[in-house]
Amino acid sequence: MGTSRAYPVFRTTDAAEAYRRAGRLCALLEQVEDKVWLFAELPTVRDVRRIAAIAPGPPFDYAGTRTGPTTGDHLWFDLDVTALDDAAPAGHLPLTFSEEVGRERVEDGILAALGEGMASVEWHGCRPDDPEADSDGHPKYDGVHVVFHGDEAQYGHWTEEHTVFVHVTKFGDPPRARKLAAHIGGEVLGEAQLGW
Repeated sequence: MGTSRAYPVFRTTDAAEAYRRAGRLCALLEQVEDKVWLFAELPTVRDVRRIAAIAPGPPFDYAGTRTGPTTGDHLWFDLDVTALDDAAPAGHLPLTFSEEVGRERVEDGILAALGEGMASVEWHGCRPDDPEADSDGHPKYDGVHVVFHGDEAQYGHWTEEHTVFVHVTKFGDPPRARKLAAHIGGEVLGEAQLGW
């Protein structure tokens, strides 16, 4: 068991450039899963609509914990946002979306779907073995991750910047992280963070 280590390797205020660099890192994966993990904080109805266009389905939920006024039970957001007019979800904001979604669907629409909130895309896969760096591929840990409006792999606070991470084995792999960063004209931007 364990969790990957995520190294920040590129940061910019240009979402399209961060996404492009993440794509270049994904191209280095020997194998990439068919689905990506999509997360988004949705503070506006427009943001909800944009994410629903590329990822329709039920995994929308309240951004914070909400409880019923009389029972105190945890409330779940269970409305189909695609079937509601704009006034209906407005009273439930902010919402979040967090779910695996078909890779092609997300890759084709994420830049147009970005809104005011933090969002991220995680590509899980496996890198080829790299004898030169004395590094093996690890399908459980390897991947690429871009966080829009954030600088932490575990979704910390909102920022103007967008950050690209490479995920490696739970033991860390600074040489591989540096090599991957150099491939996209970046550099390791600090300590490894807790990954997925």
